[in-house]
Amino acid sequence: MGGCAKARWAAAALGFLGLLCAVLGAVMIISVPSLIKQQVLKNVRIDPTSLSFNMWKEIPVPFYLSVYFFDIINPQEILQGQKPQVRERGPYVYREYRRKSNITFNDNDTVSFLEYRNFKFQPDKSSGLESDYIVMPNILVLSAAVMMENKPMSLKLFMTLTFTALGHRAFMNRTVGEIMWGYDDPIVSLINKYFPDHFPIKGKFGLFAELNNSNSGLFTVFTGVNNFSRIHLVDKWNGLSKVNFWHSDQCNMINGTSGQMWAPFMTPQSSLEFYSPEACRSMKLIYKEAGVFEGIPTFRFKAPDTLFANGSVYPPNEGFCPCMESGIQNVSTCRFNAPLFLSHPHFYNADPVLAESVLGLHPNEKDHSLFLDIHPVTGIPMNCSVKLQMNLYIKAVKGIGQTGNIEPVVLPLVWFEERGAMEGETLEKFYTQLVLMPKVLHYAQYVFLAVGCALLLLAVVHWIRTQERCYLFWSSNKKGSEDKEAMKAYSESLMTSAPKGTVLQEARL
Repeated sequence: MGGCAKARWAAAALGFLGLLCAVLGAVMIISVPSLIKQQVLKNVRIDPTSLSFNMWKEIPVPFYLSVYFFDIINPQEILQGQKPQVRERGPYVYREYRRKSNITFNDNDTVSFLEYRNFKFQPDKSSGLESDYIVMPNILVLSAAVMMENKPMSLKLFMTLTFTALGHRAFMNRTVGEIMWGYDDPIVSLINKYFPDHFPIKGKFGLFAELNNSNSGLFTVFTGVNNFSRIHLVDKWNGLSKVNFWHSDQCNMINGTSGQMWAPFMTPQSSLEFYSPEACRSMKLIYKEAGVFEGIPTFRFKAPDTLFANGSVYPPNEGFCPCMESGIQNVSTCRFNAPLFLSHPHFYNADPVLAESVLGLHPNEKDHSLFLDIHPVTGIPMNCSVKLQMNLYIKAVKGIGQTGNIEPVVLPLVWFEERGAMEGETLEKFYTQLVLMPKVLHYAQYVFLAVGCALLLLAVVHWIRTQERCYLFWSSNKKGSEDKEAMKAYSESLMTSAPKGTVLQEARL
């Protein structure tokens, strides 16, 4: 009987353990998703206690700025009215360092900050040196010519004489370093000397001079601590709730984030919207496909075909006009009225006439489209490549001799790619805490439930078999006792003398 009792206790223990595992698994199935969501919400908000705060404050991801120049091959022929021919030079690669300063938490669930950037040239990653010479349009001369087109002839002749006296021509031969970070220009010095408050450029003139060791304006964004529905959205930029560069309220709106993090729990129906101070507008990217980056699931977002479409192709963009061909955006209103246009590199996804007007351009999706790979659960970028091109509209202007017989054309100046991908210790930490652990918990809940059910089934089977064995043992013991008593009685009867009648009857038999 002691063995049966032990077997029953073992079955009971298995049943209890199975029930415990099953209940734990069921509880995890119900509670783990909400716990993961709470942890994500806690750690992606802009708060000094969140895991992502230091990542937001000083981006650990190495960013690189790759710059490609369009070297003019036939400057003299362009002045005679021929089609421009260019040769792409580059990349010239710079390591980009970003850090936030003046971080101020406000009472309305927002935080204000300035983000500074500086660039360091990377010769080992570049296809050339900053000392390389590039033939480029003289932006100051050709921009001024277009801007002066409708001015009095006397003023245009004065401009011609001034350019001639200062040695300025329609095209210039400058080093990469000068074009990027600036050079001393006598026109700039002259204007600042006699009209100090009438010219926006105070020092050296360069395409990226304003970006190095400077900030992109004062951003105020929602932290998501008190109201998660507005996390990372821009509240104001430089104190403004909307800009006034464009001709419609919709185009002037400051929408989306500052372009570094987005709201978590994305779906394929989500979009990425952000405000770009360099483009002076908000941009929206759309979902393309799901993917995996270094073991981390991602959503890839791309630019829609309508991003730089003109108003006739996409009416909501009418506010960015005056427009030219579709696929380029006029940014003159936020670039001191200079005839500058923004586009995808090589006029990718633009009206074909733009690329056909300049020899040497070869637009294609692989090399010239932009994308962002976002971890959909957290809204944190894993891998991004933003590519844009700066263009100058040039033409012959009567009265300004330096423009010769230039045929009207949108001439590409430079295109650049800002690229960054999470790597190293940051990637490992992110993967462990925000991908691996949730995945382990997800599978653990079903494992506990399965093990619990299996143990319960095993306990039931063990209990039944134990009951059967104990019954058989009890039955065999009872039968054995009865047989022993019968044999004993028979033996005693043999030992006792039987009556004579009985012996005679047995003998007859």
